[in-house]
Amino acid sequence: MNDYTLKIEVKTVGKDFPLYLLYGSERFLIDEATHEIVKSTLDEDTYDFNLAIYDMGEVAIEEAIDDAETLPFLADKRVVVIKNPLFLTSEKQKNIEHNVKKLEEYIKNPSPHSIVIFEAPYEKLDERKKIVKELKKSAKVISAVPLKGKALIEWLKKEASELHFSIDDDALKKLVLLAGTELRKLKNEMAKLALYIEEGESVTEEMIDRLVARTLEDNVFVLVDHVVNQRMEKAFQTLYDLFEQKEEPIKLVGLLARQFRIIYQVKELSRRGYSQKQMASFLKLHPYAVQQAIRQGKNFSEAECFRLIDKLAEADYQMKSGKFEKHLLLELLFAEIPDRSTG
Repeated sequence: MNDYTLKIEVKTVGKDFPLYLLYGSERFLIDEATHEIVKSTLDEDTYDFNLAIYDMGEVAIEEAIDDAETLPFLADKRVVVIKNPLFLTSEKQKNIEHNVKKLEEYIKNPSPHSIVIFEAPYEKLDERKKIVKELKKSAKVISAVPLKGKALIEWLKKEASELHFSIDDDALKKLVLLAGTELRKLKNEMAKLALYIEEGESVTEEMIDRLVARTLEDNVFVLVDHVVNQRMEKAFQTLYDLFEQKEEPIKLVGLLARQFRIIYQVKELSRRGYSQKQMASFLKLHPYAVQQAIRQGKNFSEAECFRLIDKLAEADYQMKSGKFEKHLLLELLFAEIPDRSTG
């Protein structure tokens, strides 16, 4: 279910369901669903009096149930939000004892004056538990799974349309590569792009490169790109920038090794006749990452890739054993790679 259909479904049933179960690892969709339910149920004038939020890591479920059984103040409904109900999973709730039996009784006979929302940001619930079975049977269940592939691209295009700009497919792929697939971060990056461009203008890949915040792994990607293209002067500059950011050399070695392993794997799969799409599926990578690895791999043979992976593994061992200064080890490793840049 994407964000758009989720909103439509919530609006359709918003005032009729006394129980909602929102679960899945995409926290943004859970927050959006709760927002839509609350907005469609409560008036602004009585909002503060009729909305209660309980964290199950801090209070017992009985307190939330008592609140749900309280009549609303100058309104038809009240909304009770129950966050982090770990008792719906196989994990144990620490410090707080919950009277699950009382919750089971409430689920069988919920208050007609309240809407209770269970926010469960977990990939799985414990389907063996009676409480989970009862809740799934009685509540409106909304799954908040991470968006992928086509659904994610459609969501991004919808966001762009709402912000009054267009964005081409190459730019979208670059955005996802740099920012990841977490919807809240993507929404923030889209809002940033909207501030930069004029209404109706199209966002390009170059704009994404310039404006989207890079993570450590993105900066390592730039570092690797310089290394595989043997632009070692720029590679050293990027390396020193990462040192200035207090990035841990062991972490850099790990991420560098990961990228060279991807390049090696892509070269091997290409030799076996795999298409780019098949490679992405087999390696569980974004297609753009595979495309870039193919481009990067043209400058190194499989043997050279393997040699670099081996050297990075040796550097990792020496860093962790404390035999050499960590920053110096990385510099020495880079010094072995010839610089073929033209300036």
